[in-house]
Amino acid sequence: MTTRTSLSLLGGAAAIAAAVAAFALGAPPTHAQVAAKVESQTRPNFGVLLDPPTRSYSQRRDRGRYDYRRHRPDWRPGYPPLRPGGEEIVLVDCGGNPGTGAVEDAVRRVRPGGTLVIRARAGACVGWLNIDKPMTIIGEGGFDPRDWARASEPTLQAPDGLPCMTVASGVRVEIRDMVFASPRAGDAACIVGYGAEIVMNRVGFHHAGDEAAIYADGGLLDIRNAVIEAQTIAPAIVSDGAVLNTWETVVSGAQSGIEITPAAGPASRLTSTTLKGTNAPNAFGPRSIGVIVRAGRDYGRVEIDNTAVCGFVEGVVVEGASVDIKNSRVCRSDKGVVLYSGELRLADSRVRATTVGVAAAAGNAVIVNNAFAGMREVIYREPRANVQASGNRVWSQYACRPQFRDRYRGRYEPYWRPGEGWECARGSYPRDWWSQEDGLLGVAYADDGYQLDGYDDYQDGEGWYDRDGRYVPDSRYRGDDRWSRGGGWGR
Repeated sequence: MTTRTSLSLLGGAAAIAAAVAAFALGAPPTHAQVAAKVESQTRPNFGVLLDPPTRSYSQRRDRGRYDYRRHRPDWRPGYPPLRPGGEEIVLVDCGGNPGTGAVEDAVRRVRPGGTLVIRARAGACVGWLNIDKPMTIIGEGGFDPRDWARASEPTLQAPDGLPCMTVASGVRVEIRDMVFASPRAGDAACIVGYGAEIVMNRVGFHHAGDEAAIYADGGLLDIRNAVIEAQTIAPAIVSDGAVLNTWETVVSGAQSGIEITPAAGPASRLTSTTLKGTNAPNAFGPRSIGVIVRAGRDYGRVEIDNTAVCGFVEGVVVEGASVDIKNSRVCRSDKGVVLYSGELRLADSRVRATTVGVAAAAGNAVIVNNAFAGMREVIYREPRANVQASGNRVWSQYACRPQFRDRYRGRYEPYWRPGEGWECARGSYPRDWWSQEDGLLGVAYADDGYQLDGYDDYQDGEGWYDRDGRYVPDSRYRGDDRWSRGGGWGR
């Protein structure tokens, strides 16, 4: 009985197993596979957790301040995606209507190497040019920098808080006869290039914001026949590792003029350029500097020729590069040229300052054949600096005060002690020089030359001076006789 019961149970179990197998063969296996897949994905891999793989990445400069898509996602010049343009010349006349996207669409239509012509007869076009292919951009109305005061209507205006134009890496863009305006730029620069080649000729800028009017990170920035009005506490032009060339360019309104961090390779050149400062006091805001050359990873070179730097607390500042200044003018400054580190050569130039002409904290400075005016100290040198100066002339009522020595029985003659590579000049400071310096800022003429009372008559052989420097006229004994004949002490 027991055996029968066991057999029957085994038979029933076999029947049930066969039925289950048959059902499994005919039914879809999704539930079991999905469960196994989820379990395998959610099960922790303790080996990986105990020994996680290393992750390598290269650090780069944070450029978030110029990531305008992040700041303003409502403006997306890259959306829809750029189509390869097919037109050689594209003319756009947007009539000052913002938000239409006419300028952005015109950029997409231009083929690589083509030309975009912007017409602004009915008002400036409003838009952001996002250039990712080589092209030429021309303003249809033309532009003459010499007529800036009368005709400077903008051709292209940037949207609020956005740049006028950005240029991608490796792209060359040429710009002619354009006037850019960014009146409410905020933290955006008007022109931005990363490793790009930006060549501008006959251009103007109206910029108001917290950043530079033109910012170039690497590449080439070439500016010719330009007027840049930048109402900003930042430098008007920032060249960070880029080769900067300026010619016949006027920069005004900014707290600082130009900031250069030169890279290895070709030298940056400022030629026939005028930088006008705001005459901000020394204790107001950031340092007011006309041209500042910063130290970079590579030891670069900057050449400044026939350039005027006026109205800044510090005219030219060198912080670690090789800078050559010649045939230039530094005026209306507290400190003319300052060398913190690196190399400086100042030759055949004129420096007007109130405190010091050239201050060298460290590095090597060569100062030859220059004219200094107004300062209390001509050349200041710290122990770490090496200064070689010769052939310099000075007009100063402080540095050029004479001393007096007894020549004959209480009759004194004036003499001037030579300075370190400089000597005092006689006479008034030339008016034509003044007109090219402080006169650029509308300042009335002031003579910095030291005028010794009665010195003209003294040079003609009449009279002498007392121990306090007062002139004593006497025509009885002329020339060398005044030192060998005559009365007693005090005569």
